[in-house]
Amino acid sequence: MQSAARSTPAPRGESAWLSKYIQPAVLAGATVALAVGAARVVAGDHMLFPGSTAGWAFAVLTGIVVAHLVAMEQDRWWGSSGSGSALVLAMLLLYGWVPAVLVSLAVVTLVAAARRYRRQLILVQGAADILGVGAAALVLAACGSHPTVGHPRGPEDWQLSTLAECLLAAVAYLVVSRLLLWLCVAPPGGLRTLARTALLRQGLVAAALLGIAPLIMVVATHVPQALPLFAVPLIALDSALRIARVRAEEQLLDPLTGLPNRQWLLERTRSELDEAERTGVRCALILIDLDRFRSVNDTLGHPAGDELLLKIADRIRSALPRGAETARLGGDEFAVLLPCVGSQTSAQHVARTLVGHLGAPLDLDGLPLVVEASAGVAVFPDHAGEAEGLLRRADVAMYGAKRERSGVEVYEASRDGNSPARLGLLGDLRGALDQGDVELHYQPKVGFDGGVVGLEALVRWTHPERGRVPPDEFIATAESSGLMPRLTEYVLETALAQVARWRDAGLTVPVAVNVSSRDVHTPGFAGAVAARLARHGVPPGSLQLEITEHAMLEDPQKAADTLAGLTGHGVRMSLDDFGTGYSSLVHLRKLPVSELKIDRSFVARLVVDAEDAEIVRCTIDLAHSLGLVVVAEGVEDDATWGRLRDMGCDAVQGWLVSAAMPAHEATAWLRARDDAPEPVAGAEPVRRAGQRPPAPRPGAPGRPGAIGLAPEPSP
Repeated sequence: MQSAARSTPAPRGESAWLSKYIQPAVLAGATVALAVGAARVVAGDHMLFPGSTAGWAFAVLTGIVVAHLVAMEQDRWWGSSGSGSALVLAMLLLYGWVPAVLVSLAVVTLVAAARRYRRQLILVQGAADILGVGAAALVLAACGSHPTVGHPRGPEDWQLSTLAECLLAAVAYLVVSRLLLWLCVAPPGGLRTLARTALLRQGLVAAALLGIAPLIMVVATHVPQALPLFAVPLIALDSALRIARVRAEEQLLDPLTGLPNRQWLLERTRSELDEAERTGVRCALILIDLDRFRSVNDTLGHPAGDELLLKIADRIRSALPRGAETARLGGDEFAVLLPCVGSQTSAQHVARTLVGHLGAPLDLDGLPLVVEASAGVAVFPDHAGEAEGLLRRADVAMYGAKRERSGVEVYEASRDGNSPARLGLLGDLRGALDQGDVELHYQPKVGFDGGVVGLEALVRWTHPERGRVPPDEFIATAESSGLMPRLTEYVLETALAQVARWRDAGLTVPVAVNVSSRDVHTPGFAGAVAARLARHGVPPGSLQLEITEHAMLEDPQKAADTLAGLTGHGVRMSLDDFGTGYSSLVHLRKLPVSELKIDRSFVARLVVDAEDAEIVRCTIDLAHSLGLVVVAEGVEDDATWGRLRDMGCDAVQGWLVSAAMPAHEATAWLRARDDAPEPVAGAEPVRRAGQRPPAPRPGAPGRPGAIGLAPEPSP
């Protein structure tokens, strides 16, 4: 199982330089200190270690402490032992520098050897502790205290200033030994959370030193036989500190997979971005989300879902490139941090490799299962300069991959509904809706006998500073935010008010309005539409709602229920952009729609592309077999008109008939096609039988074949 503290790459940049030059300096300094200490012992004829009962008692206590530390398996650079440190400080205050160093080396080297540390690491840890003890000894010497084995400084020599000496010695020992060890051993760009935990732990160790070391000195002076009994409070101290450390680490780990969690990822990403900024390299963050994971939980149960997540975590770990790190963010979301990438393309390649690795069949309790995933990629500094921004942009790219069903997408600001430009546009659009500055244009749909079968309401917005904003831009912004329902309400309200005015003027042409997937998945949408029809006094048959295949595919059952509710109120339904959403014939057969609109992408090349012509012909035959009216979008020339008429298409829409027009121009257009219109009950279309619709007028407003709440195509 991967841990947050162990999943660190090799040192890079400045950290590598520190590791390269600080370690030899620490080893050299410790060697010199040992040599000086040994020379002073020999020159002064001092004893190295107390040989009395106290000496044996200290040796037994040291052995117990070593055995306990080996059993704890505590291997963090910041996980220094409170018991070992208290023992070393007590020896230093009582007998001086040399015995304290011997105890320190015994604890450090024996524990490190038992845990099978590398020789270099054992030497570095021992050297750092020697220099820490030496710093504490210098503090005591500066305070006028020079204890030795032959002349120990017992409790009878204590004064009020002794407390200050103990405090300064403990601080010097901890600061020097921990700082040197961090410079030599700690992972580069260490996590701030771990650093804070380390500082807190060292503070607890310092308090333990001050509390226990003087007691050890008192017992060693008066009742040395009782020294081994200190093993109990020392072991209790270490156990308490270890529990605190484990809890701190657990806050950075996912309890199910053992992978680091979101907090760890953000901390680690911040550190890597700092390193990348110093060295001028790129970092990348990949966000991976499993497709249709919810169906596994619903079908096989949550235990099977947990087992699947464990297998996915193992697969991601096994497929990570060198130096990369992974985390679980929650649910079925995983993240991969690439500390160094050459380009956006290389990061995208890694993401595709990971997604492909996850797509291999796996066995889940005897059931073969293929898991698909979507991934989003964001790169520093191209897409964001901080960890939170990079994660958010990777999330945007990931949802783009899900929406496009492309597997992997790299972040693009143009698709981000939360970019500063989009947020500004969103605020302006909200204000335009509140002030009624968004307009509806109307594009006719006509039959081949010249009769008008309906109008489609198309939303248009002219920004006060930017001018006319393309519908695909501001509609995409509304869809990616919570403004889409508000826009749909505005379009419905405006369109129905216009239908009511036309009916009062004797024009009873039905109007079609596009609705989004969010609308048809909103509970109560059908009832809200019926209430709006009643408020305007418009018969339900005068309104037609157009929905795309994509909206149906997101949740077919919920969409079908909403459509059934709408048709139950008498509202007619149309399936828009048919052929672009991969809907099955089974879904089409069950949908309560009365009209099918063939997407312009097939109609545009109908005359020159035999395959597109065959698709259109088959679609018309299929729709007629299901009792549906067929409307072709994007008809712009006579040849296309003729082919569609020969294929049996029912109606057309496009520039050949008319561009989208403001309400007053649409009124004039309708009146021109019916010299003496008579009010007709229901939603019978305005007709002028036998007349071929004219070509579009030069300079007519609107663009060819634009659809209501969908992106507006180019001419």
